[in-house]
Amino acid sequence: MTCSQTKQPDNPRGFAERVAASDDPSDSPDKVHIYVLETDEPHPETQDRKGFFGDIIHDLFVEAGARHDPRLDVTTSTHYIVDDPANDNHGKVPKAADIPETVRAVLITGSMYDAHGDDPWIKDTLALLRELWTTRPKMLFSGVCFGHQILSRMLGATVENHPHGKWELSHTEMDLSPVGRRLFQRSESDEGKLYLHQMHQDQVTSVPSSSTTDLLSPETKVHVWASTPHTGIQGLYIRDRLFSSQGHLELDEDMVHRQIEMRQESSGIDDGDGDVAAEAKERAHLKHDGLVVAGAILRFFHGDDHDVD
Repeated sequence: MTCSQTKQPDNPRGFAERVAASDDPSDSPDKVHIYVLETDEPHPETQDRKGFFGDIIHDLFVEAGARHDPRLDVTTSTHYIVDDPANDNHGKVPKAADIPETVRAVLITGSMYDAHGDDPWIKDTLALLRELWTTRPKMLFSGVCFGHQILSRMLGATVENHPHGKWELSHTEMDLSPVGRRLFQRSESDEGKLYLHQMHQDQVTSVPSSSTTDLLSPETKVHVWASTPHTGIQGLYIRDRLFSSQGHLELDEDMVHRQIEMRQESSGIDDGDGDVAAEAKERAHLKHDGLVVAGAILRFFHGDDHDVD
């Protein structure tokens, strides 16, 4: 695979488009384009090694596309949307009119910001998502951690801090629901588990429905695809519309260590959570299913899961 990157010269952090093209010009696989709303920046050492979160998401989904049968070529457009000048964040939430009508797949990254907060850029993001959901019925939505939470909030679900302030960190075992088994192509003989890195206190604590929002009809089935003792709603699935994940598919061992350290330095993880953080770092090397989850979301974007409901 070969990759190229272009950026708007007037706003290099605001927009990046990356294309993964086949090395064999005679090979013409299906293509999936993902419009990424980037809501945080990784640790500087991670940036040096792997780029920004949009780059990391791009590379992960390119690999998932290469493993899809038949292979899918993946392109991404990344837009940094955190507009918080006081903390040196100068992104911009796009308007719906700025997003081409050809875009069908949107993914929102994780963030250190609270999805239940009232920062102006978060309110703008909610308004954008609501407008897209309303005016583009064929658009597909996905989100990771913060992205999962803000999509759930947009649909009227409750997003709040863990009632005891507990963190869910690093390599975590999740129990799949029956729909989760189908989405991740687990057979009846499998143990029904999935493993992802977690990095959160906040969580979605109610399932969206027609009683929480006018964006869903009474006939809409909203599925929870996995749960843990800490967080009962680890991801949501609505056929042909939404596939979200509380867990991080894009984190590796080094990134988990740095993300924990960043939260300790900012006092997000305080001294009382020290043992939890230390134990989380010790688990960070364990094999996780980030690529499996990326593959499932990519199948969703491609339309492979139309019969899962």
